[in-house]
Amino acid sequence: MMTYALRRLIMLPVVLFALSLMIFGLQMSLSPTQRLAAYAPTDDYLKGGQEMIRTMIEQYGLDDPFPVQYARWLSNILHGNLGWSETARQPVATALSSLFPATMELVFFAFVPGLLCAIWLGSRAGTNHNKWQDHSIRVFAILGWSFPTYVFGLLMLLIFYSTLDWFPPGRLSQWAITEVNSDEFTRYTGANTIDALLNWNWPIFFDAIRHLVAPVITLMYVNVASITRVMRTSMLETLRQDYVRTARAKGMPRKVVELRHARRNALLPVVTVAGMELAYMMGGVVITETIFDFPGLGQFAAKSAAGLDFPAVLGFGIYFALVLVALNLIVDLIYPMLDPRVKTR
Repeated sequence: MMTYALRRLIMLPVVLFALSLMIFGLQMSLSPTQRLAAYAPTDDYLKGGQEMIRTMIEQYGLDDPFPVQYARWLSNILHGNLGWSETARQPVATALSSLFPATMELVFFAFVPGLLCAIWLGSRAGTNHNKWQDHSIRVFAILGWSFPTYVFGLLMLLIFYSTLDWFPPGRLSQWAITEVNSDEFTRYTGANTIDALLNWNWPIFFDAIRHLVAPVITLMYVNVASITRVMRTSMLETLRQDYVRTARAKGMPRKVVELRHARRNALLPVVTVAGMELAYMMGGVVITETIFDFPGLGQFAAKSAAGLDFPAVLGFGIYFALVLVALNLIVDLIYPMLDPRVKTR
């Protein structure tokens, strides 16, 4: 197990180095004036005219050779300097760190219950092949897989906000925002639900939950549908294996065979899909956050791209690349726990 884990860890710096070269190469496709926005607010150098722009380009070495600029850029990244965001009117690193708790709160409530639900539904469908349970779950999964996220999100808004006025968009109501920003409310994590519990403020907690319901359901349905399909297919393949037939022939109880032997091995492809789903959700669910006016990383990335805020887009790209690499590593380390044969590869 240790040898397997070390091999994966050794590859991590190589992958990160390649990703950094790709991201920096994209940045170098911009002109020196455009890249200057990563070092200072646009207003600061545009007011000074062309002479000020040339001076600042020389000051920051934006005409230096590629290796020199890459080394300087990498040093800035390692020190947390991702440039200035015109969209957020603050440094990119500050914007990302302040919005990260909002996205993580949404991801936590959507991913964890959704994954457990998808595993149960997929197992249920696989063990009841071609029965009414299997057909019902397949219809549910196909609808969720084929339903565009923005359409389902708009339906949620139409039904639960416009018609019933149950689950409004945003993160908090206006009265709750005022209270959260007051001196009487202590910020611990940036996640409204957790901070409300730590402050023993139940009205804020329930208001935060009320605003989370619609975007969480939207995310859950799409992700549950995709993981359920994978789990069902994997479960069917596993139940046809010889060792499962042998266990049944020996008279082992059906539930023991299905849950202890079949489902554990059927989880391998599910872990891969779930890891990728979690990575994209942590990267900021752009459509969902935009539809529900949820101020997280996804909405920030969408606004930055629309406003041609290159430092913010590149900073978000670096963050997303790190999330993908980290979660791929975690998935690789989970594999041997589910299948001991992986340790020898």
